[in-house]
Amino acid sequence: MSAGPLAMCRGVHLRSTDLRLVHIVHHHQDDETERIGFFFEAIEWEGEPLNKEPDKCLALTWFTVHELPDDIIEYPNAGLLGYPNGTGILTMHNWP
Repeated sequence: MSAGPLAMCRGVHLRSTDLRLVHIVHHHQDDETERIGFFFEAIEWEGEPLNKEPDKCLALTWFTVHELPDDIIEYPNAGLLGYPNGTGILTMHNWP
């Protein structure tokens, strides 16, 4: 799904040209599970984020990158921290 339709269903409209790839996390969960997360910065957008799936999402809350909640999932946390820390575009997370 492109950025536009996905964002519109959440109350925000943005174009793919307004997204900038800022970080990638290659996460090792266990011997059978790996994930790759791509983290984008939205340079411009229109609208306000809405919780259109309250059965799946308890709340929408904004945090600064240095005040993330303690219960954040590990590999998204690695991506959010990897971008401003200047460690390069790739984080290899939880690899043996």
